[in-house]
Amino acid sequence: MKIAWLFVVFLCGALLPLQGGLNAKLAKLIASPVYASMICFIVGAFTMALYVPFTKETFSWQLLRGSDITAILGGGVIGAVFITGSMLALPRLGMALTFGLVVAGQVLISVLLDHFGLLVTAQHPVNIWRGLGMLLIIAGVAMVEKF
Repeated sequence: MKIAWLFVVFLCGALLPLQGGLNAKLAKLIASPVYASMICFIVGAFTMALYVPFTKETFSWQLLRGSDITAILGGGVIGAVFITGSMLALPRLGMALTFGLVVAGQVLISVLLDHFGLLVTAQHPVNIWRGLGMLLIIAGVAMVEKF
């Protein structure tokens, strides 16, 4: 079962450059990365609205009462910053460097979140192998940028 999830996550990662390229293309077509981001989120919300009725999940808006506001708004705000920022960077940096930096940033922050036990269910301290992995990713991004 874990193998299936590894594949799903790999596929999600593989979709990010495609999303970035399509978003950058939309931004160029309409001459506005801000409106392209908004359209992206509207289409995403509409897609989820179509999908949700086919799931077996239930939801009550009452569950949000008294919830942490950062948990409610954080992902959407970060998503908007990510989509718009990558859309602006991609034409200037290229696909490989833009998403190499995205991966490097994801790994660095993920290792720190794991180490300090923030936003995760289990704490995983930094060790020599995780540190080496981070350095190798940063070195890889540097090579992509240089060559």
